[in-house]
Amino acid sequence: MGRLDGKVAVITGATSGIGLRTAELFVAEGAKIVIAGRRAREGEAVADRLGAACIFRQTDVTIEGQMKALITLSVEKFGRIDCLFNNAGGPAQTGGIEGLDVEQFDAAMATLVRSVMLGMKHAAPHMRGQGSGSIINNGSIAGRLAGFSSSMVYGAAKAAVIHLTKCAAMELGEANIRVNSISPGAIATGIFGKALGLPVEAAEKTSAVMREAFKSAQPIPRAGLPEDIAQAAVFLASDSSTFINGHDLVVDGGMTGGRNWSQQQQGYVAMRKSFDQTE
Repeated sequence: MGRLDGKVAVITGATSGIGLRTAELFVAEGAKIVIAGRRAREGEAVADRLGAACIFRQTDVTIEGQMKALITLSVEKFGRIDCLFNNAGGPAQTGGIEGLDVEQFDAAMATLVRSVMLGMKHAAPHMRGQGSGSIINNGSIAGRLAGFSSSMVYGAAKAAVIHLTKCAAMELGEANIRVNSISPGAIATGIFGKALGLPVEAAEKTSAVMREAFKSAQPIPRAGLPEDIAQAAVFLASDSSTFINGHDLVVDGGMTGGRNWSQQQQGYVAMRKSFDQTE
């Protein structure tokens, strides 16, 4: 018996990375899903591979009409929507505050924040009608603490997502609709390559490099993987989390817990040497 048997979910940004692995895991756990992304060829390929339990719809998550149609498709094809995973996102402009471009700022906020609002806006009425639902928004540790993204715009947008999640949770919780967020840490996906300007296909091939780069970024001695976030999403979508609402689930291997023990000890040893002390 799957953890999501009988449930219907909508997952945005599902053609690669976290969204793709979440789509695969949801189907494996018994859910029927509608997935969204901007790349039609990749999206159709995912749907074909996952079979009758998966439908793809090409979607620009910043456009209200397209997001409404995406949610409606779930209800028309599968009769309901039990879970919405607002996962779609992307990199934002880097650099200091004085060099930010207003158009790029607005575009990032549309992709990272407006899309989340639109998903919740159009999923909520259906969930109210059926008396239950779980909305999951993709946050980031960069939205909790400054300095965890190369882009201050990205960090600010994710902070908005986390707080918007809590605000919506206080309203929709009264209708038995849970709203939570997941804040990933250093997850090895193609988003970092995209942030550096690589074409999408090239960026998606950089995950192996990121696995190596991130293996010592947190106490757990490996990089975070899309699987880690997908498993968290399954938990929040399932009936195992029916009393969890308004929570930001941090999945970062302990990165935001403080300095790694070995780094702290190295600093301690260096300090002792500077005082001409030895063990």
